[in-house]
Amino acid sequence: MPLIDIDAVLGPGQPGSVPGGELDDAEALDAYSRTVIGIAEGLTPSVGSLRVARRVRGGRMLDGGGSSVVITPDGFMLTSAHVIARTAGTGRASFADGRELDFEVVGTDALSDLAVLRAQAGDLVPATLGDAERLRVGQLVVAIGNPHGFGGSVTAGVVSALGRSLPTRSGATQRLVDNVIQTDAALNPGNSGGALADGRGRVVGINTAVAGVGLGLAVPINAATRRIIAALMTEGRFRRAYLGLAGGPRPLPPRLARELGQDSGVEIVQVVEDSPAARAGLRAEDLIVSMDEAPIESVDKLHGLMVSDAIGRTLRVGLIREGRQLEIELVPTELEG
Repeated sequence: MPLIDIDAVLGPGQPGSVPGGELDDAEALDAYSRTVIGIAEGLTPSVGSLRVARRVRGGRMLDGGGSSVVITPDGFMLTSAHVIARTAGTGRASFADGRELDFEVVGTDALSDLAVLRAQAGDLVPATLGDAERLRVGQLVVAIGNPHGFGGSVTAGVVSALGRSLPTRSGATQRLVDNVIQTDAALNPGNSGGALADGRGRVVGINTAVAGVGLGLAVPINAATRRIIAALMTEGRFRRAYLGLAGGPRPLPPRLARELGQDSGVEIVQVVEDSPAARAGLRAEDLIVSMDEAPIESVDKLHGLMVSDAIGRTLRVGLIREGRQLEIELVPTELEG
């Protein structure tokens, strides 16, 4: 059936018609579309598609992929640690301008799921890093990466939740990555290591996991992860302090909560033999409430203090034991593995 233009029937000037012909494409774009297009055009040159060879059981090598974000013109790139895990430490990165560059792994930190790569180039387009601490639930975000090998793919959505935790592992050590960003921007295998950007095109997260349909997770770019990135670039690793205990949150009795000005602490459930915690005299059922006068209300807060500056330094640990307040000195060692 032939199509008839509505203006040919009703005449020009009808509601919804455009005098003088078709609406200009630029005018047809709404604010949302213009924002996403601007982010995509500005950031896509900074996102690489990675190809790696990964060792699997039996010693075989299988091709794998992921994404990366350029952070300096001279070739430093950021990606997810699991993208380059069990590889030979090298691979190829391709970019929107058609270039394919060899890269090598500079440093990796499985406990934050971040890694730094170095490509053999001096004129890459670096992305601008933002601050995930300023994000709000409902805010527009755009993901750019290499899902299923389709480089330069763009999806958009919103921040659907903040403050999530992502479990990670390095050997026998387990840890939670704090303040992970949850988004409904579509993520698929291959997006890992790619950019999650805010409405101004600043990278506020590194996409890391698909938690379900419409649920993607990204490691935040904030003060803590910037320290990790800087250490990976300069030293190839991020040093953490080790206490040798396992614990969980526990509410404080009302009287103690009023006295200390906090609602909870970390109850020790296990102390590793011959660890710094054991040598300091910490016991199961002790309730840690402070460390160097900083309140400890959660395991995440305790983990946040276990940075390189704490290694070998005497820390004053405030705790509750059998209803009594005590202060014990503890010297963390370096976490190995």
